[in-house]
This record gives sequence, C-alpha cells and structure tokens, in this order.
Amino acid sequence: MKITVLGPSYPYRGGIALFNDRLTEELIAAGHEVEEWTFRLQYPRFLFPGKTQFSEDPAPEGIVTMRKMNSVNPFNWIKVGRELKKTKPDLVIVAFWMPFMAPCLGTVARIARHNGHTRITGLVHNMLPHEHHPGDRLLVRYFANSVDGFTVMSDSVLHDVEMFNRTALKVFCRHPLYDNFGKPADRLESISFLGLDPKFRYVLFFGLIRDYKGLDLLMKAFADKRLRRFNVKLLVAGEFYSNESGYRELEKELGLEGLIEWKSEFVPNSEVRFCFGAADIIVQPYKSATQSGVAQIAYHFEKPMIVTNVGGLAEIVPDGVSGYVVEPDANQIADRLTKFFEEGKTDLFTEGLRREKRKYSWSNMARSVIKASWPD
Repeated sequence: MKITVLGPSYPYRGGIALFNDRLTEELIAAGHEVEEWTFRLQYPRFLFPGKTQFSEDPAPEGIVTMRKMNSVNPFNWIKVGRELKKTKPDLVIVAFWMPFMAPCLGTVARIARHNGHTRITGLVHNMLPHEHHPGDRLLVRYFANSVDGFTVMSDSVLHDVEMFNRTALKVFCRHPLYDNFGKPADRLESISFLGLDPKFRYVLFFGLIRDYKGLDLLMKAFADKRLRRFNVKLLVAGEFYSNESGYRELEKELGLEGLIEWKSEFVPNSEVRFCFGAADIIVQPYKSATQSGVAQIAYHFEKPMIVTNVGGLAEIVPDGVSGYVVEPDANQIADRLTKFFEEGKTDLFTEGLRREKRKYSWSNMARSVIKASWPD
C-alpha cells in the first residue's frame, strides 16, 4: 500500500519521533511505499520547555521524510489536508499524543479522507495528557472523530479512546521494543564513558524530568538508610522539563549530595546504551502513565525494572518476572530496591526479561495500524 505517517519524525527528537521512524522502517520492510510527513513547526519556542526540539543524531537511512505541517497555522492544515486528499495514499497513520496537536492533525485527517479513498488510523500514545489543561477534552473529541480506527498500546489508553469515540474500531497492540539504540554496552565501558565511579552500583532514572514521572518519590526512596549497605548511587539521565531548583533543594534536604549523579541533558540516541549499560536496575516511579517507552528500552537492553502501578506499566512489567510493581510510594520503592540488591535478583530477572520481550514486535505493530482501518 501507499502509506503516509503524520507526526514527529527526524529531525525532531524524542520517543514519538523514534517510534514513527522505526514503524516506517518496518512498514517498508513489509513491502509498503511509505513517506513521513512531519512538522515545519512543531511547538512554538515559548511553549517548548527543553533546550532544543531537534536531534543531533544522523538521519535514519532509507526513509523519505518531508517537513510540511505547522501546528499553529490553520491555513497550513488546510493546505496539507488538500495535498493528502489529492495524492490519495491508501492509509494515513496519525500519531496522537497531546490535545495541543488535535486541531492540526484532526483538520488534516478530515480533509484527506474526503477523497473517498484514503483511510485514517489514529495511533494513540496518550489520549488525555498527564498534566491537564482547560479545553483538553474538547480538542481530543475533535481529533477522535477525524479517523476511521485506532491503534492503542495500553488498557488505560483504550479506556480513554472509548470515552471519545465508541463506534470506531480499536486495535490493541503492545508498545514494541525500542531497538533503535544499538547493542548493549559493557558495564565498565559504560561507566568509563559516563565518567562514573566503578566502585558503585547504579539505579537509573531515565528520560525527560517532569513532575508526573515521580523523580521526587525515587529520591525519597533513595534516602532510605538500608540502601547505604550496597554502595549504590542514583543516576538521573534526562533533561529537566520542570522545576530543576525544586529537585536540587530536595537533594539537599534528604542529604543525598554525592549519592546522585546528574546527567541532566537530553541523552542522544548514540549514548542511551551507556546509561542502561551502567545501571543494575531501572526505576520508573511515575505518578501517572499510559504505556512506557523507557520500559521498552529496558527490555531491549535486558535490564530489570521497578515500575509503579499506574496506567499500563503493570501490564508491561509482570511483578516478580522482569522486575517489581509497586504503588507510587517512596517506602515501597525503597523496599523493592533493598530486596533487589539484598537477594541478588539480576539473573532471575534477566531470564524473565528475555521471555517477556518476545511479545513486543514491530511486525505486530505494523499489522495493527493497518488492521485498525481495514478490519477485514
């Protein structure tokens, strides 16, 4: 088929851009003709909390990417929609992750499908945001009624989609592995690359630092005196998107100076393997969630996890198999970290990770986004 993928892709950075690029590779491998249409302007600078929206990594090979959309210009939405309507792709896959993008993506999809040929699949990462704003539901409803079917990756997102469109087909497919980051790196190689002390073991918090991700809970857990027995440090690898000063103050209040290694910059794709290579265990102490790209990186590198029982995280990480599931509570996180280091669970969890990761294939995702618009 002739397929167009709408949403973030290279040269933009971040998990959804990586997802779209990897999905496009899989669709091309399956024999489809695929183009990615990404943004000329994704976020106005004043709305973007990070340092840059753009990747410094090399462009993925073999993918046709065109920068066409402007997220805040209605005239652009009409132009792009008409272009899709005229070129008549068989399928348009629209990545959706936040209400802010609903007017742009929903308008483009509405116009494109008026050609009587093109089908639209909404590939939903989040239907409702973790941090709510007035008007979110109105915007989401506009997008939800612009597509022929949905692909979702967690039960919580499926529930949210049902609230806004009960009649369209929903296809469930687990978030595939993020295998974009190369082979696992050796522990000593990773520690040397990151400039860490090899005498310590490391607990990793990875990804953009936002309040809903619960880094404060992990820091409070890490202050537990039991953990001092294991010569362990906390490695925080990711760019601050909120309240850096608050986390630095919390570090002082908890007496954690010298016990946290801050790598508070956006981690390039080429360096992700070293962050995971240095770590003994990955902790995702989220206060709210849908599915998790970080978990799928951990599966790729076969690293045990502690996740909180929010959104779809417990669906991804079976408790006692590939890690632990806890409530979003600092004491429970501390208990499981202590148990992990005390009982030496690495080998047991590695076996579980290898079994579980077989479920998360890109070929399943490629089939699912097609099935959502062509159920037969």
